[in-house]
Amino acid sequence: MQSVVVCALYKFVRLENYRQLRDPLLEVMLNHSVRGTLLLATEGINGTIAGDRNGVDAVLQWLRSTPVLADLECKESITTVEPFKRSRVKIKKEIVTLGVEGLDPAHTAGTYVAPKDWNALISDPDVLLIDTRNDYECDVGSFEGAVNPDTASFRDFPAYVADSLHGSISKTQKVAMFCTGGIRCEKSTAYLRSLGYEEVYHLQGGILKYLEEVPESESMWQGECFVFDERVTVNHQLEKGSYDQCHACRRPITEDDKGSEYYVQGVSCARCYHSTSSEDKLRFSQREKQMQLSRKRGEKHMGEGARQQLLEKRALRPASEQND
Repeated sequence: MQSVVVCALYKFVRLENYRQLRDPLLEVMLNHSVRGTLLLATEGINGTIAGDRNGVDAVLQWLRSTPVLADLECKESITTVEPFKRSRVKIKKEIVTLGVEGLDPAHTAGTYVAPKDWNALISDPDVLLIDTRNDYECDVGSFEGAVNPDTASFRDFPAYVADSLHGSISKTQKVAMFCTGGIRCEKSTAYLRSLGYEEVYHLQGGILKYLEEVPESESMWQGECFVFDERVTVNHQLEKGSYDQCHACRRPITEDDKGSEYYVQGVSCARCYHSTSSEDKLRFSQREKQMQLSRKRGEKHMGEGARQQLLEKRALRPASEQND
C-alpha cells in the first residue's frame, strides 16, 4: 500500500494578507491531491495535511514562497491510512482558540526546551508540569507527573489558571507545559507571561517531536498520543495506535469501550450517550448509514471531481463574498 505523508505545521507570524492566501492555497492542495485542513488568521497558520511525498512538498514549497513563512517548520510521520477526506483552508480569528485578546506568541511565548533537554527539566521537583491538552487527550497518554487541568477545550484553560494557579503558586514558580505539536503551549505560555509568571517553559515541537527524537528506552512519556485525524492515536514509534474513535463525540475509545451497552457505531458511546438527544442519535445513525454505503461503493467525501466542484461553486458566489 502507498505511503501517506502526514505533515503537521504551524507558525505564529503576522499574516496581513491571510485572506488572499486562502483560495490559491486550496487550489495547490487540490491540484496535488493533498487533503487536510489549514487555518489562516492574522496571527499565523496552523493545520495538518496529508498526501504523497511530492504533493506535500509542493504545498510546503508554495507556503514557504511567502517571505514570512520561508522558515516554516513541520513535523512529519508516515502512515498507510489516508487520515483526511477533504481539502480545506479556513479563515479564523485565531489559529488556536484561547479566547484571550492581545496575546503575541511570536514574541512573548515561554522559553523553548528541546526534546533532548525535556526529561531533565521535568525531573526537577521544583517544576510544575502542566498538560495543556483536553481531558480526553490526557486520558490516553501523558508525561509522568503531569497535572491534568481537566479542560474540555483549550478555551477552558484561562479558567483553570484563574481557579487553580492564581493564589496557589507564586509568580516565580517554574512552570513547564506541553501539548501535541507545540502550538497550544506557545499561546498558553504567552498567556501566563502576560499574567506576570516569570519562569515559563514549553516543549519545543510538542509531544510528536519528543516521540520522534527521544528513544523509547529513555522516554518519560506514558501511553499513546491523541492526534486529530483518522489514526486517532499514535504510539512511541509514531505509528497508528490502539484506539478507535466514537464518531458521535470524537473521543478515543478502546475495544473494551465498544462492549458497552451504550456503544453504537457512529451513534454513541458510554461517554456521550446521556448527553445527546434522540434527534441527535437519529441524525448520527443516518450519517453512519450513508458513510457505510459510500465505503461499499468505494467513494470518498471528496471525489475526483472535487476541484471542478469547488471552482463551480466559487463562480456562483457573489463577488462581495469572494474573500469572506
